[in-house]
Amino acid sequence: MNMLFSHSRRRGQPVERDWRQHHNQGVWREVQEERRQESVPRGVCLSMCPIRELQDREAQNLLHRFEVLSGTERERWPRADPSGVVKEYARPAAGKDSTRPSDLRPPAVLLKTVFYLVDNIAASPTLRPWTEVYDFVFDRLRSVRQDMIIQRVSGADCVAVLERTVRFLIYASYRLCGEPLRLYDPRINDTHLQESLSWLLECYTSGKHPNQEEFQALSLLYNLGSSRAIQHTMELPERIRSSPVMHLALSVSRAFMERNPVRLLRLAHRLDFLQSCALHRHLETCRRDLLLIYSHGHSSKNCRFPLHKLAHILALDVPLTNQLCQAHGVEVHGDSVVFSKTSFTEPEAGKLQCAHFHDLVDRKQRDLTVGSIIHGCT
Repeated sequence: MNMLFSHSRRRGQPVERDWRQHHNQGVWREVQEERRQESVPRGVCLSMCPIRELQDREAQNLLHRFEVLSGTERERWPRADPSGVVKEYARPAAGKDSTRPSDLRPPAVLLKTVFYLVDNIAASPTLRPWTEVYDFVFDRLRSVRQDMIIQRVSGADCVAVLERTVRFLIYASYRLCGEPLRLYDPRINDTHLQESLSWLLECYTSGKHPNQEEFQALSLLYNLGSSRAIQHTMELPERIRSSPVMHLALSVSRAFMERNPVRLLRLAHRLDFLQSCALHRHLETCRRDLLLIYSHGHSSKNCRFPLHKLAHILALDVPLTNQLCQAHGVEVHGDSVVFSKTSFTEPEAGKLQCAHFHDLVDRKQRDLTVGSIIHGCT
């Protein structure tokens, strides 16, 4: 009997050992997670700019003019406006501690900072030029995201910050289109927009978010032709894909992939203002494709295509349509267009300024303010 008992214990030992190992691994993971959470710095700075940075920049005369105390602008050393100074972006540097709690703003303060940047700077009717406004807001929003990354911020505050960041960058990509490279670099704007969009869409994978359909559609419209964007959209839940805003964005995407510029431009009329801002960078290619297709499909010396009808299809006025045709080697005789597959050419670099062909987007802005656009109150 003792032998049986002893034998039974020996047979049960591996099972018990496996259970203990599994249990210990689970406990170890919990401990590691707790230590990780404890190691994440938590900001305690309750102002938009840490006091140390404010004092340093004031002493070194490095305040932006939007941060200077009113009445001291003409002084040799302008003073800082404590209610208007915003922490600027700083590249990580060796030996510099960027995790000091006193230099980090907690999520609620970061969101408050974003609201200030939108309402008091980006939407200000008096601050000009807007290229400088953009540069200031762009830098300070980058600093906000940096604080969020260091603190591993997530949840509703993170989503609220990223949504406004994405709207701002999409709007800027339209408003500043055609500005000199020294004032606005579209590639840098695109890089930060894509990073913010990617982060935002990742946040949407957990929990419910009321604006998810809006930003899934904006992502698809901004990234027309991207197989990655299409695959991401196809993997979304049916309830999101079947929403009206996503259905329209998918229709535009399909028209683009099928190289059907006529259908795409027709659908573009149904987009709202910000959606049109996201789409606008593809309009030049779309109109070029339309003229190329018509140059082959209507190639005949005896064929006369009404200029006003072509203008309507291109969503341009007649003078701009005339200019676009001439740039592509398409002949215009009075009120008619003569297409020829042999005369179509690519325009010279810099001959067409995208900003001159914004009619389709411009007329949708109407009375929308910059603040309402970025906050999504349209």
